[in-house]
Amino acid sequence: MMIQAETTGPLVRFVCATPGTRRPQRADRTATGILPARAAKYCDAVTSASAFGWYLFAPIDLSLLWDGSEIFWTHAGADGWSPLGSAQFPGFSQMFDEAAPSALVGCAPPFLTALPEPGVVQIWTGLFARSQPGWSLLLRPLVNAQLQGGFAPFEGLVETDRWFGPLFTNLRLTRTGSPIRLDANVPLIQAQPIPRPLYGRDLLDRMEVAAGLESFGPEEWEAYRASVVEPSARPARPFGEYATAARKERRCPIS
Repeated sequence: MMIQAETTGPLVRFVCATPGTRRPQRADRTATGILPARAAKYCDAVTSASAFGWYLFAPIDLSLLWDGSEIFWTHAGADGWSPLGSAQFPGFSQMFDEAAPSALVGCAPPFLTALPEPGVVQIWTGLFARSQPGWSLLLRPLVNAQLQGGFAPFEGLVETDRWFGPLFTNLRLTRTGSPIRLDANVPLIQAQPIPRPLYGRDLLDRMEVAAGLESFGPEEWEAYRASVVEPSARPARPFGEYATAARKERRCPIS
């Protein structure tokens, strides 16, 4: 199966709708610098996963407080804590109504919503997104990094090539009784481009499970020897051989 993107134009186009929102940025091979130095230098599997996608941020600094039953929220400039039902980004409703066609006046997306499930909050990143045909966005927790405490993002696949709307994510609050701060300058989630065929039933149903080492054929045994046994027999081998080979393959793929 050949998966291609158009050679012209961006794979994904993000629109920062809320003022002051930090722009998405390419994810970092060092997971924003928190990977152990040895992993960052030698473990291509970890660094490649860390760099896959873009970091998305909360549009403003805000704090959430969950008492085990009700959720409260506040932000810079707010007059204390407010119970959270559904809240608009400060000043965005008027901005939206001034820009939108008359038929869409009053239809600004909410910024924060307390969902029916206990301790679950939906937050808008302040972004809209449009991807190339056949490409979706996987919104997920940061890869190999947990930079902010007190919550855990859910994962979701959004088919942004045919659904144009606000990029939300759901957060499960994991702490009660003390404020949970979301810093607008610290990545909140990671967005990764996924071709739609990769998560379709036709492809995912093509899986089999073999039982026991007797299922290994000569090719598997030779591959195991080359990948594991032969390098282990060379104690003086340089660190990061896999990473070096993987980077070389990316530069000069075998046809």
